[in-house]
Amino acid sequence: MKTEFRKVGLPKELRSLVSFDGKVFAAPDRFPASDWMEYESWWMLVRGVKVGCCAFAKDHPRKGWLYIASTAIARRHQGRGFGTILKSWEIAYAKFHGFRRVVTHSRRSNAAMIALNRKAGFQVVREIGHYYAEPDESAVVMELKL
Repeated sequence: MKTEFRKVGLPKELRSLVSFDGKVFAAPDRFPASDWMEYESWWMLVRGVKVGCCAFAKDHPRKGWLYIASTAIARRHQGRGFGTILKSWEIAYAKFHGFRRVVTHSRRSNAAMIALNRKAGFQVVREIGHYYAEPDESAVVMELKL
């Protein structure tokens, strides 16, 4: 299975990225186009097919920290281990670029993502109440020390 990671060429591929995100996440959890412009985004391709994507904010307020803003696998490809591959690549990316810590968050109800992050070594550091508006839900913040 040939898997590759390709940096998203913004703004050229912005429409495709926004469309992909909209198919993975229901409104209002998807990012507006303007938010994608703030992140470094990557496609995960398997045999040339866009299976997933991720987005990093490299300018975290704490120096040496990488913020994973999004990790997404297309619904038709979920449950086949692609999330584990993408999460492992995100961690390898952070190590390669000299980050000392990785931080991410997800909805409290997103048990699959929380489990995936735990499997990768992330620890829950806090919960932020009322982080999401529709529906009202807290965010689980997780960190990984490298």
